Amino acid sequence: MDQNLLRQILSNLLSNAIKYSPQGGAIRLELQCVGENAIFRIQDNGIGISTKDQEHLFTAFHRGSNIGKISGTGLGLAIVKKSVDLYGGTIAVNSEVGVGSTFTVTLPLLLPL
Repeated sequence: MDQNLLRQILSNLLSNAIKYSPQGGAIRLELQCVGENAIFRIQDNGIGISTKDQEHLFTAFHRGSNIGKISGTGLGLAIVKKSVDLYGGTIAVNSEVGVGSTFTVTLPLLLPL
């Protein structure tokens, strides 16, 4: 696997999970290898993302409507999406406001030539 792209993806998703979760909140990272793919799930019990905001989730500079005074640039998830696309993978989100978010990233274990 490409270590730089993987580091970029995981560090952004994990830092968001930490940033948008309450102090002492639980964050879970799960890895499965299925066939020729690695599947990463990052789950938090943070503020969650509204359905309306999910439509623009991977757009550069878009920030959620419920973030309050939490600082950020709106670039993290756009960078994650671009990195996943470059890798030939997929990213999906399942989120509910006030409950938390789960991001699922599927990446091929071997880069295409």
